[in-house]
Amino acid sequence: MSAKLGINLNCYGPLPVDEQIGLMKRNGFEACFTGSENRDLDSIIPALRAAGISCDNFHAPFDKINAIWKDSETGEEMCARLLRSVEACARYEVPALVVHLSSGLTPPHVNDIGCERWHKIMDLADGLGVAVCYENQRMLSNLAFAFEEFPAARFCWDCGHEFCFTPGRHYMPLFGDKLSALHIHDNHRVFNGDDHMIPGDADIDFGYVAAMIAGSGYEGTLMLELIRKKTDFYDDWTAERYYAHAAEAAGKLSAAIAAASL
Repeated sequence: MSAKLGINLNCYGPLPVDEQIGLMKRNGFEACFTGSENRDLDSIIPALRAAGISCDNFHAPFDKINAIWKDSETGEEMCARLLRSVEACARYEVPALVVHLSSGLTPPHVNDIGCERWHKIMDLADGLGVAVCYENQRMLSNLAFAFEEFPAARFCWDCGHEFCFTPGRHYMPLFGDKLSALHIHDNHRVFNGDDHMIPGDADIDFGYVAAMIAGSGYEGTLMLELIRKKTDFYDDWTAERYYAHAAEAAGKLSAAIAAASL
């Protein structure tokens, strides 16, 4: 049985939601995700459900995520935004929230004030039945903190980040047993070159990606996280061509995972 295929909203660029839904449906995508602070959730979520497309998770805001570790008003507001993101998941019956723990090459160290805030976030999520999925960025120590501190913490593996942010570091052998979400995309394996391309259009080894997913026993959605505007590769592509190519790539990865699972 093939895996459910997913793709993020607004991957091609600003298209009307009904047009995006049509492109998803025609190309076999059955799931998606969007940001927890998307102002149009009241219309987006019902439209997706009417079309039979699930919203597997929301992505939490991360524009000021380093402030979560700082004793500041910005840190308090960042914590409040994450708490509201958890509440949004519960309100729209979206089962999981994907979060970043930090950003950049020199984020603050794990500390007491940040730990206290993440406890508030996790306590609220536990109470509302929302899974919090911590995503690999650059700092292994932050992920280790989350999985040691919170038994309910889950993992979102971003294969693109692994190859461009932390080359040579392998996250799935460490945290694959907690895998609950995927961000699948390609890049040229250049440090900090987070291109978010369609799998197979750059240099990531998707045989390795398939083997890691198969070995984890993960049975959830194969979720693409694409951003067409990150490169000029797709500048002259129509939306129809872009979605069709993305679906073909996702299908190939699904078949490779199935083969690796035998």
